[in-house]
Amino acid sequence: MTTANARSQLDKKLRETFRDIIEGKTVKRAKHELLFSGVDVSNVFLQELEKNNFLPMTVEQVTCEPGERVPAFYVDGTDAYFGWVFWEKFTQLRLRKLFGSVVRNEKGDWAIQISPNSPKIVYVNLRQKLEMDIEHPADA
Repeated sequence: MTTANARSQLDKKLRETFRDIIEGKTVKRAKHELLFSGVDVSNVFLQELEKNNFLPMTVEQVTCEPGERVPAFYVDGTDAYFGWVFWEKFTQLRLRKLFGSVVRNEKGDWAIQISPNSPKIVYVNLRQKLEMDIEHPADA
């Protein structure tokens, strides 16, 4: 096998692995390190996100209503966090929209929280919007 052929096979396997993470069918979507043999491969992950309809936008730009959630990834350097953009309900009159990671902190809250006024980019698939129980967003 030539070096170019070996690289092509490696690239194919890496992309397949990233698709498995993105789809969440055979790999649990949580926090994933985007390093391969010490090399940053986050650019390949971002390419695969976009190929799978996960588009870059701020939380503010994500279209979802209270009672809905949208799957999203937040990429921070060489770490990718899966989570949801949704509305958290405090009272009947007080709601807040946010990205919350499925990874939790020691208090059991979302380890990564991104508000609508943040310029941070999340990669969102609006085609996979789901209904959720606004009374229990932690179950999302």
